[in-house]
Amino acid sequence: KDSAGQRHVRGTARNRNGTSLLSQSPPRRTGRSGRPRVARYRVPPRLAKAPNPSPLPGSTTTASTPTSLAFETRLLSPNPPETKTTTTTVGSQLRSPAAAADFSPRTGGAAGAAEMASSMRRRPSRGGGGPGAAAENWERLVRAALKRDRAGGAGASAAAAHAGAGAGLASAVPPSLGRTTNIEQILQAADDIEDDDPNVARILCEQAYSMAQNLDPSSDGRGVLQFKTGLASVIKQKLAKKDGGSIDRQNDIEVLWNFYLEYKKRRRVDDMQREQEIMRESGTFSTEMGARAMEMKKIYATLRALLDVLEILVGQAPSDRLGRQILEEIKKIKRSDAALRGELMPYNIIPLDASSVGNVVGFFPEVRAAIAAIQNCEDLPRFPYDTPQLRQKDIFDLLQYVFGFQDDNVRNQRENVALTLANAQSRLSLPNDTEPKIDEKAVTEVFCKVLDNYIKWCRFLGKRVAWTSLEAVNKNRKIILVALYFLIWGEAANVRFLPECLCYIFHNMAKELDGILDSSEAEPAKSCVTNDGSTSYLEKIITPIYLTMSAEANNNNDGKAAHSAWRNYDDFNEYFWSRSCFELSWPPAENSKFLRKPAKRKRTGKTNFVEHRTFLHLYRSFHRLWIFLILMFQCLTIIAFHHGKINISTIKVVLSAGPAFFILNFIECCLDVLLMFGAYKTARGFAISRLVIRFLWLAAISTFVTYLYVKVLDEKNARNNDSTYFRIYVLVLGGYAAVRLVFASLAKIPACHRLSNYSDRSQFFQFFKWIYQERYYIGRGLYESIGNYARYVIFWLVIFACKFPFAYYLQIRPLVVPTNIIVQLHDLQYSWHDFVSKGNRNALTILSLWAPVVAIYLMDIHIWYTLLSALVGGVMGARGRLGEIRSIEMLHKRFESFPEAFAKTLSPQRISSRPVPQDSEAATKMYASIFSPFWNEIIKSLREEDYISNREMDLLMMPSNCGTLRLVQWPLFLLTSKIMLANDYASDCKDSQKELWHRISKDEYMAYAVKECYYSAERILKSIVDGEGKLWVDRLFQYLNESIGRDSLLVTINLKKLQLVQSRLTGLTGLLIRDETADRKAGVTKALRELYEVVTHEFLAPNLRGRI
Repeated sequence: KDSAGQRHVRGTARNRNGTSLLSQSPPRRTGRSGRPRVARYRVPPRLAKAPNPSPLPGSTTTASTPTSLAFETRLLSPNPPETKTTTTTVGSQLRSPAAAADFSPRTGGAAGAAEMASSMRRRPSRGGGGPGAAAENWERLVRAALKRDRAGGAGASAAAAHAGAGAGLASAVPPSLGRTTNIEQILQAADDIEDDDPNVARILCEQAYSMAQNLDPSSDGRGVLQFKTGLASVIKQKLAKKDGGSIDRQNDIEVLWNFYLEYKKRRRVDDMQREQEIMRESGTFSTEMGARAMEMKKIYATLRALLDVLEILVGQAPSDRLGRQILEEIKKIKRSDAALRGELMPYNIIPLDASSVGNVVGFFPEVRAAIAAIQNCEDLPRFPYDTPQLRQKDIFDLLQYVFGFQDDNVRNQRENVALTLANAQSRLSLPNDTEPKIDEKAVTEVFCKVLDNYIKWCRFLGKRVAWTSLEAVNKNRKIILVALYFLIWGEAANVRFLPECLCYIFHNMAKELDGILDSSEAEPAKSCVTNDGSTSYLEKIITPIYLTMSAEANNNNDGKAAHSAWRNYDDFNEYFWSRSCFELSWPPAENSKFLRKPAKRKRTGKTNFVEHRTFLHLYRSFHRLWIFLILMFQCLTIIAFHHGKINISTIKVVLSAGPAFFILNFIECCLDVLLMFGAYKTARGFAISRLVIRFLWLAAISTFVTYLYVKVLDEKNARNNDSTYFRIYVLVLGGYAAVRLVFASLAKIPACHRLSNYSDRSQFFQFFKWIYQERYYIGRGLYESIGNYARYVIFWLVIFACKFPFAYYLQIRPLVVPTNIIVQLHDLQYSWHDFVSKGNRNALTILSLWAPVVAIYLMDIHIWYTLLSALVGGVMGARGRLGEIRSIEMLHKRFESFPEAFAKTLSPQRISSRPVPQDSEAATKMYASIFSPFWNEIIKSLREEDYISNREMDLLMMPSNCGTLRLVQWPLFLLTSKIMLANDYASDCKDSQKELWHRISKDEYMAYAVKECYYSAERILKSIVDGEGKLWVDRLFQYLNESIGRDSLLVTINLKKLQLVQSRLTGLTGLLIRDETADRKAGVTKALRELYEVVTHEFLAPNLRGRI
């Protein structure tokens, strides 16, 4: 979560084929200063030894943050190691402007000395070389830097103040040091108290240098050598400022302690804490409170740094009596001074780990109600909570104690749940009470939305949810279950890509939690207790699953291995789509097949579907289309060979499509059996049972129907009146077709969905539906509407109505006569007579005749589909007026009609709630006021996505049109350069006023621009002058309006001087839009005077100059 409230999950995972399994990075926590703080998680011992290079998101792996001191350069140290140096361009690796400012030679100090040293080393030295010369040069540079620092101390201080809190060495701490220590805070405190006591600042810098030296003695980290060198030079400066006086470091502890007490007294920390408590109890927020809170935060950060350094120094001399007293006092202060830690606690949006008066979100009634609901522990069992905290215990502390969730995960999800409840509460629009309480409806809404997938999963498997009924669960229990689900998800690593696996984990943990909540005292969950007696959800639950997934991903040979050779995300997740997943036990047994890691001879196969790379998929994937086309070709050919006569004899032959249908389906079932190899050992029992049942059923029904049809043909050839087999055959086919039609209706027709879901309660109907179509957890509710389904069916019926008559009359029927002739030919001589025609009635000749026709018959459905799609798409595009605006010029012309079309089509309620004016211009203005907010939101979203620049956004934004201006205000991109063209028209005008306005009005937006400029100039001038000046403006525009009404404007003004007036007015508005200063105020006065002179003496006619 960042400071703007947006959650970001960083990390990488491959696509569904699972070619790699990379874990996500932990979520970043952001402090009040806006700097991202990385949430750190501990690594279970088992994960630390794992061979997989990709770490868990719950492990201690944090992305390196950029640092402002991130450049490599050659520095001259007092004792350089031999003469091996590395030279790169100074500033070539700079990551931020702050670093460039801090390490510029102009700023002086250590940074300037370092860069000067690097610059000098790049020039050839005039003197000798060696360590002695290097040390002499270094000392000379430090003395020069100190001299310049003394000479320009005021300027440097001002620059540092302008740079803000992040300036100086505090912002240059390398990430390898800043992530594990508080060196940055110590150096920042040294910068803040430099003016108060340089000796204390020196102590803090020396301690920071000692910490950096202990962490990285050899300076191997990136930027550590430069940081140490710069810090050492700063310490030398502070020592040089003592003017040669000796420093007794034995008194550092006492000096630091006395300064701490004096600083705390001078800053009135105790009074500030009391003020903070009063502000917090008031329950209201103001800007003064926010500014005061920022000041307190800075003071608390300095005090915290002083205490940390004191604690380190005292720990180095525990035998000293004064040291022991100070150490006891420090521990006492750190335990009692809650505010000292509270204001420095990192958080995302609202501070829940410690109260703060500088956060306005925490004062919202909805947020306060959500926090109170989370902290409601009245009906919860007792659990250890002896550690002093800055907040009250809540349900997250209970869940952390029971299941062993990590600290940063708990902090993140505590905020997440609080904000989710607050958002749901705010949507209810309830009146604010003095004691805000979370409403039951808000909790139920969040509960049902978060656990919706879990409830559907339990219903699909026929399992009872973890609670008895929704009505029986009280508000507090709902919040606990929501918090548990979020905590499970937040620490699930790549297992979060297995949503049904998370449902399984939540189901079992919720069952455990239910038993714990019913007891009087909480105890750790047995499923999360590790071998060493600690409690860890990550180690006991997530780690085994993750390691198995990682091992499977490493077994895929970078995506080159066969699909059947390894398991991907789908296989792991689909394991939890059947009740057999509960055979895993709880916690999941490590010796189970599900958690078995792949080996050469013994591994776990696929869960359900195996993809074999074969061309047989051409038939298997589209078997319904192939079967339909083959059967239709068979029926049309039979009818063609019967000369188009439809009688009982023809019908009996056409019914041969029955055995063909079942045989083709049996072939498809055989392909299913063949292509399932690789998943039989681990596939769900239901899937294998369905496959076997379908295979046996289609084999039996194919044999039976074929036998019946042979008997029907025997009856036909016998030429008797007995038609018993024919009736049985028709009855079997009709019954089968009726059953298939019923199940197709339940599965395809939207109106039957409710009936289909109701029939699932019956095992009988569920069995036959299962035979007809495999039950999957996902995609069950994806149905088209009845209108879309009807249009889809009609579309394909039209295609078939075009294809089959074309195939019958132009492809099949013309070949009937040639085929009969070729069959009856007996005396044909072929080169390969024995192979081609001997005893087969010229079968290969007939095959060569029909093969192209059959190929075209099978493929021309794509042609018919393409033609009809183009026709339907063209009609839909014409109805939707797609492509009507093809250029920016057409957009300009049609933009004027957008507001009215938008208001009448998409926002009719807004029109009905307002009186529609009779004047067309007023009506257009009303439509524009409705349209402008929506248009502006679109433009703002384009800017947020960085599709347009700020200038382009300003040109595209549309005024609100809600003011009293008497015309519609359009976006500036429509009015660009219109005033310039109008000025050219006016300068060249030699006709009357009507002719000039007629010429301008040919461009509607030019007319709008002229009107808006005229009215805006009047309002601007009236707003910035008063007294006699306002009377002059009133008289001026009164005469202009009268001249316009009498069509005598060309007599009243000199149009040749219009551009001069425009330039003066433009200069005036350019000054008005800037911030007010004394110089600009005088400039506005001067611009007004110049405008007055131009209008009075050059723009107006001579007879009006004296009257105005």
